[in-house]
Amino acid sequence: MKDLSMEELTSQYFDVLKELGNIGAGNATTALAQMIDCKVDMSVPQVKLLEFKEIGAIVGGDDQIMVSIYLQVEGDVEGSMMFILSKSAAAHLVNKLMCGMLGIDEKNVDDYTFGEMECSAIKEVGNIITGAYLNALSGLTNLKIYPSVPQLGIDMAGALLSVPAVEFGVLGDKILL
Repeated sequence: MKDLSMEELTSQYFDVLKELGNIGAGNATTALAQMIDCKVDMSVPQVKLLEFKEIGAIVGGDDQIMVSIYLQVEGDVEGSMMFILSKSAAAHLVNKLMCGMLGIDEKNVDDYTFGEMECSAIKEVGNIITGAYLNALSGLTNLKIYPSVPQLGIDMAGALLSVPAVEFGVLGDKILL
């Protein structure tokens, strides 16, 4: 099979990627629901080929404070993966994981500062979610897929998204969302 450029992807490839993403995301959602012992709803994943500069707007704006887990993917498939969520969603998630011990509520969620324990918990959530996603893809495709140790970032969306933009900018100016 020849290597495909991003521009050569057709709607048929997008449909296959959407279905693979749906299965991977379903496994990740199940893992998260089991971890926090709570129902987690998931919408059908979308597959889009976008310019790097468009990504910030999709996550709420380049200046929106976000929390991300970023990891490399190696093996039969090479690339990277980023799990990104708003700072308030991350705070609520960590609070749920810790059975409400952080005392986070709607009044103080935006001012919350993540400590070492909270950052470790977020990294582990990202590790489990991305692991479940990649394991599902590996099982479906019989490809060997190995994730790296996840890296945590808490910053503006534009700054966080610049990491994959710089890394893959040498290959083109588009990203598969």
